[in-house]
Amino acid sequence: MYQLIKKEGNARRGQFATVHGTVETPAFMNVGTSAAIKGGISSYDLVDLKCQVELCNTYHLHVRPGDDLIHDMGGLHKFMGWQRPILTDSGGFQVFSLSTLRKIQEEGVYFQSHVDGKRIFMGPEESMRIQSNLASTIAMAFDECIENPSPREYVEKSCARTTRWLVRCKEEMARCNARPDAINPHQMLFGINQGGTYDDIRIQHMKDIARLDLDGYAIGGLAVGETAEEMYRIISAVEPFMPVDKPRYLMGVGTPINIIEAVDRGVDLFDCVMPSRNARHGHMFTWDGIINIANNKYARDDTPVDPHCSCPTCRRHSRAYIRHLFKSNEMLGMRLAVMHNLWFYNTLMEKIREALDEGKFTEFRDHYLPILGKRI
Repeated sequence: MYQLIKKEGNARRGQFATVHGTVETPAFMNVGTSAAIKGGISSYDLVDLKCQVELCNTYHLHVRPGDDLIHDMGGLHKFMGWQRPILTDSGGFQVFSLSTLRKIQEEGVYFQSHVDGKRIFMGPEESMRIQSNLASTIAMAFDECIENPSPREYVEKSCARTTRWLVRCKEEMARCNARPDAINPHQMLFGINQGGTYDDIRIQHMKDIARLDLDGYAIGGLAVGETAEEMYRIISAVEPFMPVDKPRYLMGVGTPINIIEAVDRGVDLFDCVMPSRNARHGHMFTWDGIINIANNKYARDDTPVDPHCSCPTCRRHSRAYIRHLFKSNEMLGMRLAVMHNLWFYNTLMEKIREALDEGKFTEFRDHYLPILGKRI
């Protein structure tokens, strides 16, 4: 259940109530693909890092350890020790990212496992059953993510198939939630808007899937080859046709700048591997711009990574120490860097919400857009 509290332009401040707790929006979902954040961050750490929602991946968990095993262990929340909302991606993005190992047909997609080469079939019904076994708070519909740019004719056919798959997802989700052994009989379903970089296809697809009255809607198939300007254009084109009373999720995006720009265009939820992946390579986000902690100039720097930050890393450690850990290939360096970047992203969303509460989002946007993407 989504409640729109207030707006500033198209930017939305809201609350999204789920069976696992209420999410204050706009919000960033921290990506724990295989039921863990890469970099040695536990579910208990995530609470301290102000994470509201964790995202896990259906395909990866189906391959290993197996969704049946997770169901038998009491579901994903119990398995990983996380009590707040979880969103599971449908496996549809793997249709895109494993393009050399797949074959798409009307019934679904034939995969070759990236782990052991085993042949896998996944369609809308299989994706819903796997996600039901995982018992996430929110299940994503099974779709095809299209590379940008793609030929118009292919995009039209793909979108029509994604809509047919979505109808099957909704029917199967209702069956799964009614099963006597359903761990989460209140599991929600989000549909995904596709259409490449064609505004008219995007708009028509959004109209088509909005009629299905789902629990939320995502914009998928962006940040996969198009420019940032094209992405912003698509969001602006689709937004007027997205239900006002449902949460809006921009999948796989992105940088702090992308997030601020997308909030400005009416998006509520985000996810991206960027904060943790960049951290593991020593790239750390600060309120003055982005630093590479491996640089020589930090070798004797006894200041925090970010003097404006109160994360556990910045409260306790210097740039010089974290640089030393990276240069020594100590795992602790990665962990401290990932903790900092996740705190930064979750604090960014907190500040966006505060700015919206105070009617100062435009001022916030104009102040930080020139700063946060800058490399120091």
